[in-house]
Formats: sequence, structure tokens, C-alpha cells
Amino acid sequence: MSERKPLLAVLTGAGISTDSGIPDFRGPNGVWTRDPAAEKLFTLQNYLVDADVRRRSWRARRDNRAWAAQPNAAHLALAEAERAGVPVRILTQNIDGLHQRAGSTARKVLELHGTMFTVQCVQCGDRTAMRAALDRVEAGEDDPACQECGGILKAGTIMFGEALDSDTIEKAAQIAAACDVFWAIGTSLTVYPVAGLVDIAVRNRAKLVIVNAQPTPYDAYADEVVREPIGQAVPRMVAELLKTV
Repeated sequence: MSERKPLLAVLTGAGISTDSGIPDFRGPNGVWTRDPAAEKLFTLQNYLVDADVRRRSWRARRDNRAWAAQPNAAHLALAEAERAGVPVRILTQNIDGLHQRAGSTARKVLELHGTMFTVQCVQCGDRTAMRAALDRVEAGEDDPACQECGGILKAGTIMFGEALDSDTIEKAAQIAAACDVFWAIGTSLTVYPVAGLVDIAVRNRAKLVIVNAQPTPYDAYADEVVREPIGQAVPRMVAELLKTV
């Protein structure tokens, strides 16, 4: 009987996509660092009660750099690890779909904060493609309503004040509990319940590696803390890992 290969769980945050031209939120040049008021666009209550916030949000969605972004060296390295036979599960806070575009198997990527590629009606729950909604914005609708019930549409992403999908976070917790190695890449580890996945992994004796430019609350618990740029660090880490499998 062949020996079980160690399971690698990888939690990724906005920092892994900055090399793809998508700014992070809390870093020195982050979206909210440069413009604290922009955080209002990501708060559900503000979005629901303020039509101006919704109009600004739709313009921001239309102009999001992520539409033109391409996977970078870090995304590609993680996909390569999977192709090389490493059991990899990616738990991503990102909504940009770059892990899947890099070649990671879609069913092995858990999108903890949803996806920018769909929209959802907050009233009837109808889900449709974001592209169709943005086409309506381009045609002159500055706050397109649900075509089923007339309700407010929002991106298929988790906003502040909105609970994460319970099934998704439960699956992520199970992966964190079962993994042998846990990499936290490009995330501040300050937003819960996602940051709590680190607690679960450590409690179950996984090796913890944190790759982030800024300190995190979990650095003291890590077996290794890497400050090297993510686009350099992750390919190096994957190459070292592949030597052992």
C-alpha cells in the first residue's frame, strides 16, 4: 500500500493577486488604505439603504482591474503542485477566479468570499451572470434591479455584515483540521471566521507557514514566517515541496 501524501491546505488572500495588478485592501497601497471611504462600498447595510453607494459599486465593478488580470507566478506554482501529485486544497478569500484560471481544479478551490462572476438578488435570491448585469450598466442602467422581482442586485460576494456560506466555511474547517501543512499567503489574518482556520490547523498539529509582507496576529504560532515577495516565495516553496514528494 502506498504511503499517504501530506495534505497541503493553502489559504490565500488579496496579497497573492497584487502581482496580477489587483490591489489589496489593507496593505500600504491598499484600496482602503488610500481611500478609507471606499470600505462603505463593501458594507451590506450601506449598500442596501444608499442608492448612491450602489451606483458607485456598479461603476467599481465595471472598472475592476480583475477583469483583465492574468494568473501570476504564485497562482501558477500552486497549480503546478497539484499537477505534480501534491494533494492541494485552496481556501481563497479572493473573488477573482485566478486560481482556477491558473489550472487549479475548480472543485479543489473553495471561494470563501464568493465570486465576482455572478450577481444575486437580495430579495428573491435569483443568481445570474455578472456580465449580463454589467452590460445593463454599460447600456445606461446605473443601479440595475433584479429582472425577476425588481429587488436589489449585489455581486455574488460576501460583504461586511453578511454571513459566509455555512457549507463553504464548514468544508474549509474540515480541510484545515485534516491538513498536514497549512500555508497562509497574502492575508492579514484579521477577518473572522476565516482567520480562525489557522487556529484549527495549528490545533490539529499542522505545520504553519505564513507568507505576508506585513506582520499578522498568527506569526508567533507559525513554524515559518516568510517576508519574501509572494511571487518569488511561493514558486520557491512549491519547488522545495516537490523535492519531498
